[in-house]
Amino acid sequence: MAVDAAPPDPSPPNAPRVLVSKDLLAGLALVVLATFALWASARLPMGTLRSVGPGAMPRGTALLILGGGVVLSVAAVVKGGTPLGRWSLRGPLFVSLAVAAFAFTIRWVGLAVAGPLVVIVSGAASDETRPVELVVFAIVMTAFCIGLFRFALGLPIPILILPGIVTI
Repeated sequence: MAVDAAPPDPSPPNAPRVLVSKDLLAGLALVVLATFALWASARLPMGTLRSVGPGAMPRGTALLILGGGVVLSVAAVVKGGTPLGRWSLRGPLFVSLAVAAFAFTIRWVGLAVAGPLVVIVSGAASDETRPVELVVFAIVMTAFCIGLFRFALGLPIPILILPGIVTI
């Protein structure tokens, strides 16, 4: 029976120790997110074990995220890690634009237009995106969302709004 060896360390033996690594920043980001969630859910009643209140789930999830962030941060400080390096603004820019495009179009033209728009704009965040696959994915996801939100859940989300022509 063969024992799998640990993957080799990519850093050379005499490499300087990285103080601010990807793992440290990720852990600190989780701690900040969890702290915000705890603050935001502070006024929600916890309830009891027999009758769980609306604050139990957000606080429980926030505490789990906080614990994971602390563990990740401590491990990054103790073990070191990979340096941050450079990263492109392309991904966050197009994803933010996609969210804004969805927010501005959902009430004006409906989900049938806003859905594919958000998928196509966010697809521009990666240079590995293939246009044909992106369009097929946009159509399938939009149909799924219309079926889920409008028909299965019965939410009053507009499907298609063409002023003066049709409103579904």
